[in-house]
Amino acid sequence: MTTHNNRSSWIGREGVAALAPIVSGDLLRPGDDAFDAATALWNGAIRRRPALIVRPASTEEVSAAVRFAGRVGAPMAVRSGGHNVAGFAMCDDGIVIDLSSMNSVNVDAEQRLARAGGGATWGDLDRATQPHGLAAPGGLVSKTGIGGLTLGGGLGFMRRQHGLSCDNLASVKIVTADGEIRRASVEENSDLFWGIRGGGGNFGVVTQFEYHLHPIGPEVMFAFILYSVEDGLEVLRGWRAFCEAAPDEVSSLAICGTAPAADPYPPEVQGRQFVAIAAVHSGSPEEGERVMQPLRALGRPLCDFSERSLYIEVQSAFDEDYPDGRRYYWKSLYLDRFDDAAIERVLELAASRPSPLSTVDVWQLGGAMARIGPDATAFGPRDAPYLLGVEANWIDSADDETNRQWTREACARMSRFSTQTSYLNFEPDPMAISQPESARQKRLAELKRRYDPDNLFRNNHAIAPS
Repeated sequence: MTTHNNRSSWIGREGVAALAPIVSGDLLRPGDDAFDAATALWNGAIRRRPALIVRPASTEEVSAAVRFAGRVGAPMAVRSGGHNVAGFAMCDDGIVIDLSSMNSVNVDAEQRLARAGGGATWGDLDRATQPHGLAAPGGLVSKTGIGGLTLGGGLGFMRRQHGLSCDNLASVKIVTADGEIRRASVEENSDLFWGIRGGGGNFGVVTQFEYHLHPIGPEVMFAFILYSVEDGLEVLRGWRAFCEAAPDEVSSLAICGTAPAADPYPPEVQGRQFVAIAAVHSGSPEEGERVMQPLRALGRPLCDFSERSLYIEVQSAFDEDYPDGRRYYWKSLYLDRFDDAAIERVLELAASRPSPLSTVDVWQLGGAMARIGPDATAFGPRDAPYLLGVEANWIDSADDETNRQWTREACARMSRFSTQTSYLNFEPDPMAISQPESARQKRLAELKRRYDPDNLFRNNHAIAPS
């Protein structure tokens, strides 16, 4: 955390004077009663102290805040849900545009479209769309903001049938660095539309997302089975075989972790290390129960929570595992194979976790998300069959470096099984989106130069203007 300084104080005073007549929402400075609470992020390991927090109520008010930040040359961050593991929703000594008041969702069930404000969460979106039997592919934690997840790609339980969150965008309303309000879609500002789908928050503040919706629910078949870690090799081999033949309606992941000492885990399971399979079938529950039955017989289950569930409940099933204020440090690698050697390495890494709250996960990819060409969006190549997620989750700040080092070493030890690329939404540190000399990076840099030549939107996974 940086100390409060004169420049920060000046930006705060000037910002309030300039924006108060224009912005109807809160303008918070250090020292205000609500300021400290407003800087809190989901990742409790990150605390930053901006000079000013702006809570606009409209796109026009966002435009005013962006113009002010550009005029004074202040660092800027954009907050949707504040759930990014890297903490990009907050910055030091700069201006935070907090979109939490802009969270309305409007559904056109006939056209299967939803328009959601940039401050909406996936829970907000699901609650609006599920009464119509529809949903947009989103994340696995309902409190996650739609903004950061979508702009970075968006992996969820519909990925293999309907693709990533960014693949299901119909259009966006975005405020670019010059303060202009633009609409981007396949037909309008198509270059910008290409860049925001996987390019992160590098090009502006998206104040409205329009999503294509798909029929799902209200009930789906949800599989969640815990197996003993002693059976891990057999279980993960069986899961791999299932994945190779699974229909697109199934999206699954394997989780290596420790059972919490709490309900609904039976007392004899609490505290035990496990290998779990979590999966959703996005078609009919009857078909899902039949298709996913093999996942329930990969070994000797410690416990099996599989059942027909409301889709909206499945979307919040993991919320309790990721509470606000816990300390998080995640990294990822796309895997080009998941052979027995990779399985054995994953089990070794899981056994070495310094925190029982941490997990080593392997996501099944492919299906619809892989049928979109690598140049169709800024997300890039999609041909990896699996994604490794190494999630360090812990409580005590004294354990920070131990957990971060374990995460880095775990990814380094899995490097030989990988494509040497990662999923940016699971990356905790600023880093380039792709290799500096790649055609994708050059296209992103040119787009950055066109829409943000002074690099106002730099508090993210970086794209330097060409």
